[in-house]
Amino acid sequence: MIVVCGEALIDMIDNGDGTQRPTPGGGPFNTARALARLGVPTAFLGRLSTDALGRELAGILESDGVSISMATCGPEPTTIAVAEVDGDGLAEYQFVVDGTSAPNFTIPMLPDSLPDEVDAIHVGTLGLALEPMASTVVELVGRESGRRLVMLDPNVRPGLISDPEYRGRLESVIPLSTVVKASVADLEWLYGELDYEAAAERILDAGARLVIVTLGASGAFGATAKLRVRVDAPQVEVVDTIGAGDVFGAACLARLFESERLVPELDLDAEELRSLLTFACKAASVVCTRVGADPPWRSELE
Repeated sequence: MIVVCGEALIDMIDNGDGTQRPTPGGGPFNTARALARLGVPTAFLGRLSTDALGRELAGILESDGVSISMATCGPEPTTIAVAEVDGDGLAEYQFVVDGTSAPNFTIPMLPDSLPDEVDAIHVGTLGLALEPMASTVVELVGRESGRRLVMLDPNVRPGLISDPEYRGRLESVIPLSTVVKASVADLEWLYGELDYEAAAERILDAGARLVIVTLGASGAFGATAKLRVRVDAPQVEVVDTIGAGDVFGAACLARLFESERLVPELDLDAEELRSLLTFACKAASVVCTRVGADPPWRSELE
């Protein structure tokens, strides 16, 4: 089983005519849904609202096959993200977070221990940016690192980052992570003076076993202590890119699950890494052809 820890929220997407449509979202929420749709036993660990939108988010997770038995619920309103999609399908976000459900995930809400069947945990996006959720995620990673595979997806949202501790918090989690999956934009924010290959080297030197860099329409790059692999992405007609990075990360974990490689001592050969990147690019390309974060089912990737 994989536990995905972090936020579930509602994306308000511009229809282009002055109106907006609410769409379920949040990086961890999308990742959990994608994992379950790809056939991986998955649990969501975070805070959900008891309002109508929160109940909708919980229902969607369960309908896709995600367990919410580890999640907690409360009266805070559901967190909102306002997404603006440009002419190339790329999305920028503004967030309504104060007093809402997702950030109100506190350390006492963590299970005393994770079930034995949990092989991996996934963290990132707002989970490391918003308190008290950020301290809770750091606590979980510190507790589980070395015992289970940890995957970090920074998914940096510069417009939301006001906490001066964010960078240090992120840099403290990187050495505790088995896999770091990041976009070129994430790496530019973290290591502005380095190109993405040099940035990947720095993350490997910090202790990660595998670094994966998404390159948008150009594909993906993967690096381990011994390997450097790059693959192309399928060419598709892009509707928007909402959720593409989340689906990519989920597909990487799904491939590791299928090959029984969800271990902290992860060690892939070149063919395994190439296969993982190719599968993840294919999954991400499918969601780019759809409106919003609508992950593919495993049968669609056969």
